[in-house]
Amino acid sequence: MYTRLYRNQMETKEKYVIGLDFGTDSCRALVVDVRDGAEKATGVCFYPRWKNGLYCDAQANRYRQHPMDYVEAMTEAVREAISHLSPAEVAAICGMCFDTTGSTPALTDANGTPLALLPEFAEDPDAMFILWKDHTAVREAEQINALVKESGLDYLMYEGGTYSSEWVWSKVLHVINTNAKISAAACSWVEHCDWMTGLMTGNTQPESMYRSRCAAGHKAMWHERWGLPSADFLRKLHPRLADMLPRLYTETHTSGVRAGGLTAEWAVRVGLPVGIAVSVGAIDAHMGAVGASVAPGVLTRIIGTSTCDIMVAAKEEIGDRCIPGICGQVDGSVLPGYIGFEAGQSAFGDIYAWFKQVLSWPLQFIPDGEAKQRIQRDMLVELTRAAQLSEPSLTSVVALDWMNGRRTPDADQNVKGMIAGLTLGSSAPDIYRALVEATAFGSRRIAEHMQAQGLRIDSVNAIGGISKKAPFVMQTLADVMNMPIRVIRSEQACALGAAMFAAVAAGVYGNISEAIACMGSDVEAEYKPDPARVKVYEGLYEKYLELTKSANRVR
Repeated sequence: MYTRLYRNQMETKEKYVIGLDFGTDSCRALVVDVRDGAEKATGVCFYPRWKNGLYCDAQANRYRQHPMDYVEAMTEAVREAISHLSPAEVAAICGMCFDTTGSTPALTDANGTPLALLPEFAEDPDAMFILWKDHTAVREAEQINALVKESGLDYLMYEGGTYSSEWVWSKVLHVINTNAKISAAACSWVEHCDWMTGLMTGNTQPESMYRSRCAAGHKAMWHERWGLPSADFLRKLHPRLADMLPRLYTETHTSGVRAGGLTAEWAVRVGLPVGIAVSVGAIDAHMGAVGASVAPGVLTRIIGTSTCDIMVAAKEEIGDRCIPGICGQVDGSVLPGYIGFEAGQSAFGDIYAWFKQVLSWPLQFIPDGEAKQRIQRDMLVELTRAAQLSEPSLTSVVALDWMNGRRTPDADQNVKGMIAGLTLGSSAPDIYRALVEATAFGSRRIAEHMQAQGLRIDSVNAIGGISKKAPFVMQTLADVMNMPIRVIRSEQACALGAAMFAAVAAGVYGNISEAIACMGSDVEAEYKPDPARVKVYEGLYEKYLELTKSANRVR
């Protein structure tokens, strides 16, 4: 219906929008035809400093990214994408929108400039964007949770009841507690998705910058009932936090709202038409759910280094209920007019990468050469091949997927992973299979938790690199969850979701439902549960649950 509406009532000439997806490692630019969602051109650029391992310390759980990585990668990705277009097609681009990882904040000066862009802080990791996976703020998260409990305030009732070290207030508080120079210079903070929007529209002033409802509601304890936490509350955490409050915000915006037009300066730098609509952005997983045609009853799983689980429900279905143990429920964070829910796992693909690194440790003593490169390249492929030759059994090795802490249910970055049931006969493929099963068990536990809280799950859609590249992982996930898993065709579902919101901001569609109907991607593959494995995994899942109890006792 909406496609006919577009063709009958809108201009018939070509129009395009561009979705910008900032992942953990790279920026992806996707040019999309607004008429049917056809993906016209793509550009990808890895963050140069991040790629070289700068400003990070895995042992200390510190992961920082320089703002220039984002600027340079975005510029190159956009220019690469539009290099595949004709001048007329470039001129037909009418809007753009950003999605980023989150919570990924940076401290700023009074003008909204991230401190790492000032000469005196150019090499200070605390002046940079603090990546979502940075867990240096565990103590600060505990401090926030304790203060909320002591004060009897409601700030966490829509955040699942627990504040995480992955979220903005914990991270900002940690930097202020540990870096006096940064603390003295900081006047405000900004989320990555908001900074990109502000940068493109020329509005990075903290007080007037358009702020994402998605990032604010899920990560900053913002709610329309009270705004951000009060000055009194923040002052008890640290006086500097209260000092920042006048340079923050009370109002937030859903994606699809036009934040402004692309400035002349940035139009020249990236090669796009000046003045095109720039939409309010959001966190990547939420945009990805839109790209995967999220709807009530559909659980969208964004599966990569970690996972995010996104759902929506009608307001009348939820009423006044608060869902505990998740990463927040926010009005309009995914689809305007619906309550958006977020959950997830702090590590998924990262667990497989960790095991590869463990097995690869001796290779550092071997001179570089073709054989070494082949081993490093093919290790996970060979582990998968060998693991698939065996079938799960109740005597299998069992693992717990908390190597990077636990995000859902009940966020806790102090818990640790486990591997149990090892014998002298256990092989590397056995352990690898157990790790794959552990990530699937963690996924099932999240789904069961959401269902127990009254959220309806009729079907599961999957996007992200692992959903495309790892059939063994996806089949295991279907078997463990005992649900069909549908993989969305788009290679860039997050960028596609951003492009849909860009089309709304540009006025091509009146709302995101119309954009999804015309631009949504179809299903590429479906993994159905194997009844025999489902039965075995019921028993192994019980062992997994026993491990969770043990891990909660040993920290």
